[in-house]
Amino acid sequence: MKYILGVKEGMTQVWNDKGQAIAGTIISAGPLVITQLKSSEKDSYEAVQVGSGTRREKNVSKAVKGHTKNAGLPEGKAFQFIREFRLPGGDLAVGDKLDVTAFTEGDKVWVTGVSKAKGFQGVVKRHGFHGGRRSHGQKHSEREPGSIGATAPQRVFKLTRMGGRMGGDRVTVKNLKIVKIDAENNKLFISGAIPGRRGTLLEIIGK
Repeated sequence: MKYILGVKEGMTQVWNDKGQAIAGTIISAGPLVITQLKSSEKDSYEAVQVGSGTRREKNVSKAVKGHTKNAGLPEGKAFQFIREFRLPGGDLAVGDKLDVTAFTEGDKVWVTGVSKAKGFQGVVKRHGFHGGRRSHGQKHSEREPGSIGATAPQRVFKLTRMGGRMGGDRVTVKNLKIVKIDAENNKLFISGAIPGRRGTLLEIIGK
């Protein structure tokens, strides 16, 4: 299994050998540092914990400092992100590094991120409702939900599609293709759109 953390930078076009333009997303990925290897015997599950990016050590708890002291960080620095992949560690050890060279062009990957949060939205934007008619005495019903159910139970059924908070969900997009790899600058170009805004942390897993 191949895996890496990345930060979404934006969208672009990549031209292939046939002269076709492929829309894709630029991701600044890695390098990662292994901070912990979890095993079934000790932790009751197998996982690889990794750290990505660096920031000032200010406001980092002593527990986190002690946990990452063997990861080879520079003095006064801490990891920006620490995440786990529930995958077997294999031959890895604490302090090892992972980068984009683990992937190859053409690999199919699953990308997970938090989608853009859009706040409280009505049923037209949130669920694609058509809204009310513009005639026959309905003056201001263009974006109203209309009836919300039968009157006999005298309650609103669960899972009724109504207005509410939209976005801000953890979304996984499957079977995306790696179009190009820039190992020198630690960047991946993945075809298609990926959830989140610029700067969103992404988990990328390849088969």
